[in-house]
Amino acid sequence: MTEREVIVSTEKLSKSFSVGGKQQHVIKNLDMEIYKGDFTVIMGASGAGKSTLLYTLSGMDKPTLGKITYCGRDITGMTDDQLAVFRRKHCGFVFQQIHLVDSMSLMDNAISTGMLTGQKQKALKQKAMLLFGKMGIDENLTKKFPAQISGGEAQRAAMVRALINDPDIVFADEPTGALNSAGVKAVLDVLTDINNAGQSVIMVTHDIKSARRGSRIIYLQDGGIIGECQLGKYVSGDEDRHERIRRFLEEMGW
Repeated sequence: MTEREVIVSTEKLSKSFSVGGKQQHVIKNLDMEIYKGDFTVIMGASGAGKSTLLYTLSGMDKPTLGKITYCGRDITGMTDDQLAVFRRKHCGFVFQQIHLVDSMSLMDNAISTGMLTGQKQKALKQKAMLLFGKMGIDENLTKKFPAQISGGEAQRAAMVRALINDPDIVFADEPTGALNSAGVKAVLDVLTDINNAGQSVIMVTHDIKSARRGSRIIYLQDGGIIGECQLGKYVSGDEDRHERIRRFLEEMGW
């Protein structure tokens, strides 16, 4: 069996915050490996450290202790400027808070990250239109501003922005939380498609239906991993998958 390539790994990763003069330890001595091409889902109760782990893995936040390695390269000691360049080249982000720029159209929001990496505007717009189409957003809507559209449309536009640079890894923090059923399916279909094409996805979710798209579920409790569930690649119509996840979460005390 061919050894799988590790794209992100951590060694004794810890993250704490000062709250009221006391240290709150959110991530505790965590060792983990994320494999290239996986669709990794992070689950756990509220306060388990899921979003903190996601932001720390992506270089959006720095760990208190420990090491994060990306394709064998230690990113923990990078400066803020070095991390910014690293993220533009390798990472895409879908946040709980959408963070679109109010003064820019959806199209300009979508291509802004690509412009920072020196890509040509014409090529970026063509790529963005393909992604908008997959998200169910037509060309006329791409000319509107965030205040002129619904929250669900804004979230799907943020997805386009996250994918515009063809990132090695997409980090998604509850990407379907504000969407209706059609929007949920559109977002999950795109994440599944890019994963099938070889991109890695790390997604935090509370939703079992969303978790079904993952190939692996990591369960966090009190800042540490207490269980994993290997699912393999998602296949539409696999009803047993839902039951396997339900049983796993029940074992974890969900």
